[in-house]
Amino acid sequence: MRLMIALLLPIATFSFTLGITLPLMSIEKLYFLEERPSLLEVIHGLWLEGDGALAVIIALFSVVFPAAKIIVVHVAVITGARLRSLALLSTLSKWSMLDVMLVALVLFAAKTSGLAAASILPGLWFYAGATLATALAAALCRRATGG
Repeated sequence: MRLMIALLLPIATFSFTLGITLPLMSIEKLYFLEERPSLLEVIHGLWLEGDGALAVIIALFSVVFPAAKIIVVHVAVITGARLRSLALLSTLSKWSMLDVMLVALVLFAAKTSGLAAASILPGLWFYAGATLATALAAALCRRATGG
């Protein structure tokens, strides 16, 4: 079980980094305009356009909470999963799929608006992989400690 956690954590960290920096989707408008934003570019764009509240919400649920969860799993494994780490991990786990759902909603909105054609790019796959690897590592960590 420890070997599986040791494999999953670097994969989750690497995938998360690629997931927030690589383009998530390709949005084609009017057949000749194409955008390929990464998650960080979407957040930055929202902030610059005056949608600060939305930028902060997306940053919290799509970058900060998932990054915190990965860090807490690392800390729990290194420290032998102390009780405080497990309690924080349990709290963060409740939000674990919200980040993927948020990105999927953006993709769905782009596809169904009729104004643009959207397709999935590697950033979304890395992001989803990071979410799944982190969730699996967290579950194995809780199971290994009996928490």
